[in-house]
Amino acid sequence: MKDVFEIRIHGRGGQGAKSAAEFLAGPPLESGLYIQSFPEYGPERGGAPIKAFTRISAKKINIHSGVTNPDLVAVIDPTLMDSIPVTEGMDNEGILVINTPDSPEQIKKRFNFKGCVYTVDATSIAIKHMGRNIPNTPMLGAIIKAMECLKKLRSDDPDKDFLKNSPDQITKFIKHKFERKLGKEETKKNIDAVKQAYLEVRSVC
Repeated sequence: MKDVFEIRIHGRGGQGAKSAAEFLAGPPLESGLYIQSFPEYGPERGGAPIKAFTRISAKKINIHSGVTNPDLVAVIDPTLMDSIPVTEGMDNEGILVINTPDSPEQIKKRFNFKGCVYTVDATSIAIKHMGRNIPNTPMLGAIIKAMECLKKLRSDDPDKDFLKNSPDQITKFIKHKFERKLGKEETKKNIDAVKQAYLEVRSVC
C-alpha cells in the first residue's frame, strides 16, 4: 500500500490548475492528513503550459520535488495532449482524467494507456453553470470520482479517510473558501458544476 497519493495536473496559465491542486488538498488537510500542493511554471505568461501537484498522505511527506510518478493525472486543457507527454511516469494502475467530449475508450486507444481513463466535458459544464470557460472547477468533480475508485491511500483512522464522502467534502470546502468572496449565488454555480461533472464523468479500465 502506498504511503503517498500523488496527483499531477496539466493546464495552461490562467485555467486554474494551481487552484484545483489546492482544493484537492484542502479537505484532507482539514481531516488531519499530510498534504503538499504547489505549481511548476514554465514561461510566466497566460496560456503557457503549467503543472500543479498535490500529495496526500497519512504519514509525514518527505518528498520536495515535482510529481514524476503520479497515481492520477488530470488534464484541464485537452490541446496539451498534442504537445505534452501527459502520461509520462504513470504505471498500469494509474488514472487519467481528461477534459474532453471524447469517450474514455477513444482516449485510451489514442495513448495506448493501460490504466483507467475518465473523461468529462468540463468546458461545456463550466460555460453552462458559470458562463465562462473555467473548467478547473468541474474537473474537481471528475477527479474526485476517479479518486474514489482508486482507493490506494487509507488512513488508520476512518474519520481521516479523504476518499470517503469526497463530493460533500469538496463542496463544503468550496463553499467555505468562496461564499464570502463571491457570494452565495456564484458559489452555488461552482458547486453545481462540480456535482454535474461528478455525475457525468465516464470511465473505462
